[in-house]
Amino acid sequence: MKYRPFGKHPLNCSEIGFGAWAIGGAWGTQADNDSLAALHRALDLGCNFIDTAAGYGNGKSERLIAQVLKQRKAAGKQEQVFVATKTPPTAGDWPPSPRDTAEARYPESYLRENIAERLACLDTDKLDLLQLHTWTRAWNRNPAPFKILRKLQGEGLVGLIGVSTPEHDQNSVIDLMRGGWVDSVQVIYNLFEQEPAAELLDTAKECGVGIIVRVAYDEGSLTGKFNAHTKFPADDFRSRFFAGDRLARTIKRVEDIRTDLVGTGYSMPQAALKFVLAHPAVSVVIAGTRNPAQAEANCGVSDLPAMSPELAEKLQRHNWRRAFWYAGK
Repeated sequence: MKYRPFGKHPLNCSEIGFGAWAIGGAWGTQADNDSLAALHRALDLGCNFIDTAAGYGNGKSERLIAQVLKQRKAAGKQEQVFVATKTPPTAGDWPPSPRDTAEARYPESYLRENIAERLACLDTDKLDLLQLHTWTRAWNRNPAPFKILRKLQGEGLVGLIGVSTPEHDQNSVIDLMRGGWVDSVQVIYNLFEQEPAAELLDTAKECGVGIIVRVAYDEGSLTGKFNAHTKFPADDFRSRFFAGDRLARTIKRVEDIRTDLVGTGYSMPQAALKFVLAHPAVSVVIAGTRNPAQAEANCGVSDLPAMSPELAEKLQRHNWRRAFWYAGK
């Protein structure tokens, strides 16, 4: 496993992290034994960064992580594992409407209550990193929630503070970085979604902000395992994400990428992660992991040679401006 700086912060971060959404639910049937085994295997392989959220099974993902960390400590494991979690806004539009107020969606009483829940689920007295789970640029002129989080940071409840970008306006957090409000940003960046490379990633590098990349596999499509016969269970969110003709359109583009990888030595999943890691602003990519085999495959990518600048440039042609594909083609 290779390690990277987490922005300007004192964290030697494994470049492959553990994405813990699926172990909490919403990705179809998931056995807890598989989840626990996956976490143990990833940590054994040198992963030291886990990303979770309140909404991943209403705290279930966090509780499984706490269980594993407690087991490893009891077994005498000497390791430092950094756990990032997220607090969602109060009930309402997701992402927040431009007419929502920050004080209504992230009020101090709610943030304190939710953070207390995160502490309880993770069985800790201080969160390593607390991220707001979404944002709107309407709040950039007065980012009140981050003023509250800095206060909680001063009280010792929170370590680092971050934000997870809203899917359709990721650049809305650039002002937060420049204003010094966030220690980290979690962003969608992959072979299809390359917009962060225009400005966001370079700004993070300039400001010393850690970058956590999510959706590197494009919800699984960039592993190359989907085909025209792929069907998702009703309780798997991908049944909605790839609804209508979206899956067929995605598969066609995936095949174009596969063609570009012939002779490179990379499999589709390996290339997906290596492309993300080719950008120097990236601190960690949180690959979704559901079982020990996936943990081994994801963590093993770190040990492969870095993607050549020539191949990374060639793959840039697969940038797909798909942010509003829900509304049409």
